[in-house]
Order: sequence, then C-alpha cells, then structure tokens
Amino acid sequence: DMAKDEETPLLSKRPDKVCVCFYCFGIRNSRLFMAVFSAVLGNFSFGYSMVYPSPVLPVLQGPDADPRLKMDTPEAALFGSIYTLGAAAGGLGAMLFNDMLGRKMSIMLSAVPSYMLMGGASNLSMLYVGRFLTGLAGGMTAASIPVYISEISHKTVRGALGSCPQITAVAGALTLYALGLWVPWRWLAIAGGVPALLMVTLLCCMPSSPRRLLSLGREEKAEQALRWLRGPDYDVNPELSAIQVILDLSQLATPVYYKPILISVGMRFLQQMTGITPILIYLQTIFAKSKVSLYDAALVGAVRLVSVLVAACLMDKAGRKALLYTSSMLMFLSSLTLTITSHTTPCPNPPNSTALFYNSQNDLVSGTTGASFIPVVSTMVFIFGYAMGWGPITWLLMSEVLPLAARGVASGLCVTVSWLTAFALTHAFTHLLDLGLYVPYFLFTVVCVLCLLFNAVCIPETRGRSLEEIENYFRTGRSFTIGSRSTSQLEST
Repeated sequence: DMAKDEETPLLSKRPDKVCVCFYCFGIRNSRLFMAVFSAVLGNFSFGYSMVYPSPVLPVLQGPDADPRLKMDTPEAALFGSIYTLGAAAGGLGAMLFNDMLGRKMSIMLSAVPSYMLMGGASNLSMLYVGRFLTGLAGGMTAASIPVYISEISHKTVRGALGSCPQITAVAGALTLYALGLWVPWRWLAIAGGVPALLMVTLLCCMPSSPRRLLSLGREEKAEQALRWLRGPDYDVNPELSAIQVILDLSQLATPVYYKPILISVGMRFLQQMTGITPILIYLQTIFAKSKVSLYDAALVGAVRLVSVLVAACLMDKAGRKALLYTSSMLMFLSSLTLTITSHTTPCPNPPNSTALFYNSQNDLVSGTTGASFIPVVSTMVFIFGYAMGWGPITWLLMSEVLPLAARGVASGLCVTVSWLTAFALTHAFTHLLDLGLYVPYFLFTVVCVLCLLFNAVCIPETRGRSLEEIENYFRTGRSFTIGSRSTSQLEST
C-alpha cells in the first residue's frame, strides 16, 4: 500500500554521529556530489565567459591594439551584447536536445570549441562568432544543468545542491577577473576551455538522470543509476515506484502543465526585470559618486559569492519562499533608496554602457560628502539580496516545479525568455537614462513589489518534497502526497 509506504522511513534507523552532508537516511552522497561537481563545471565556464570582455575590451580599444582587431564603441557594444543572443539561442537548443539526447548529453554538447576560436582570432568576425558560441554554450548549460542536478538529487539535499550552479558561475567570474590582471587576453580564452574539457571528461563517468531513463522505459538502467547515486545501503524501490506512478499518470491522463510552466517563465522574467543586468553594467555610474576608490568587479563578485553561499546553507533549512521574501525586501529597499538618491542628486551623463562595464579597472571619481556612500551601500545590498534569493532560487525552482514530461522543453523556454528579457532591458536602460537615473530605478522598485506578490500567490514551498510530490501537487491542486488518490486514479483509468 503506497499510503503506508509514504509513512515508513527509508531506513529503520538513522546513522548516528555521521555528517548528514555525506551520509543521511542511508544515502551516501559522495557520488552524488561528484556528479553535481562534474555538471556545474559548465556553470563555471558560463560565469567565466559572461564577463570575459571585462579585461579584453580595454586592450582591444586601446592605442596598442592589433589593427585587425581594434574595436570602436559600436563594435565593442556588439562584442558584449552578442553573448546574450547566443544564450537565448542556447535556450532554444536545449528545448530540443534536453529530451532528444538527454540532460547529461546536452550538458556535454555545450562544450563547443569557442574559446579556441577567440584565442586564435585574426579578425573581428572570429571574435564575434566565438563570443556568440560561448553564449550558446552558456544558454544550454543554464537550461540543462539545473534540471540534471534536480533529477539526480535526493530531496534532503536538493536545495543546497541546486545552489551550486550559481556558486560556480560566480567563482568563474571571479577567476576571470583575477586572471585578467596579468594573463594576456588570448591566453585567457584558451584557459577558459580547460573547465569545459574537464567537464566532458568527468561526465562520461557519471550516470544519466534516473527519471529520464524511466521515462524511456529503461527500468534496469534507471535502478542502476539511482543505486550508484544513493549508495548500496539505500532502498531505491520506493523512490523508483513514486517516479513510475507519476509517469503512468502522465501517459494515461493529461496533466496540468500550464501552471508550473507559467510560474517558471514568470520567475525568469521577473528575475531579469529586477534590473540586475543593467545595474551590473552601470556600476561605474553608481560608484562615481563614491569617495572610496574600489575595484567594483572584485567587490561585486565577493558580495555575490558570499550571498550565494548563504543561500546554499539556508535553502533546505529556511525554505525557498522565506529566502525569496527576504531577497525581494532587500532589493526593494535598496532600489527605493537608489531611486530617491539618484532623483535628489542627479548623476552625470554616463558614457556608452559597454565602456562602463568593461572599464572597471579605472579609478573612481571621488565624492565630496558622506552621502556618497549611499549608492555604494545600496547597490551592494541589492546585489546581496538578489544573489541570496532571486538569483539561485529561481533556477532551482524552475527545475523543481516543471513536470517531467515537459521539463526539457520548458526549461529551454525559460532560459530563452530570461536572456531575451536581459538583452531588451539592457538596451532600454540606455534610453531610460535620458529621463534620469531615478526612472529605471523606480521601475526596478515596482518590479520588486511584484516579486513579493508573485512569491506570495504563485510559488509553492518545495523544501523537503520529492519532484514527484511537487508534480502531483500541480496535478491535483490539493496535496503534495503521492498516495491512494493517485493510485486509484491510475487504476480507474
């Protein structure tokens, strides 16, 4: 009886005096951690490639640049923004490959040799194509890695492991900033290919998603994969049975797909509409009021890393919704402060947005009053709030709430919407600046309020729930439990 099985613990006794991170409820997580590490190397490359132009454009726009590669302002803007278009295309590719080839193979496919193309570039076209391909790879990993991690993870550690893609992406960006201080730009590109090569090598030894294998009718392979991930002391049969019940219901009845898909797309849209991308691009404008000379890229990277680590520690304890509430409130208060500050103290007209973002090594303009610290502090609070909630959690929730039958296609759709929104908002921000910096900040403040309402009304709490329980919740609209109601529905059908 499945209702009784749900109330029966996986093991009669819980191991004592053993770290629950590596061994809990009979599960040996060390192999799971290795599989997650192998996958998130793709996110390391994603973070690395996204900020790659930061140390490169000042060189290519400088007086000593190779005439064949020298960029003016429009060319530099294209080099920076074409990445987002590639990421959107990667999301579309993931819609096809996630279900056709599987999650693991889609991640491995993202390791295209784009870095070598940029490292050996002899003209601008090679740089543009290489930059677009890195964006393509980033879009595919952004859609595939969270799904793969979610489907192989046990519910007790899924929240913490779901934060790993954001952690490694931030680590990749910090690594790029550090290497960019002394490594030539061509060697930076070649170094960027190392994590991708390591990712492919390690993933060859990792199992495919057990849920994906079961959906293909490969029960024996699914059992082997799950047993490898959980360890020999774990009884895989209850978990496999729960997955199979949901798969059978999906085949015999039309599940309600639109609600979780709309929630996922809404989260990705709101995440970008909070203004995180334009704020990062226009950091120099905000910091220009400060009398403290800081390396804005390193400061932002440090804040993002700390906040994502905080989110990873609290994800499975405080829950997703509590962190999203906290994140929304911090972003709301900081963006409101920036709105008031920029309205009362007008900013100087900024130069081209790409130049602002990629000339982060320049000294900052000194302020004259103590109030000049307010934009800096507010921006740091905004980034901290974003990176502890709406940054990592939206990716995790996307992979949790999407139904198995539509997870591959829908995750690609979410990534495409996310990057197209980022591209459009970044360009619109330039025009909004003509009205005053407080105008886009006020827009971001309103969006943060919408984030609060969206979290309260639309987003379910998924902490401690299996993916099958979450899918059953959207199917029935009543309960997370997979019990007699589900089995009786299957039998009657």
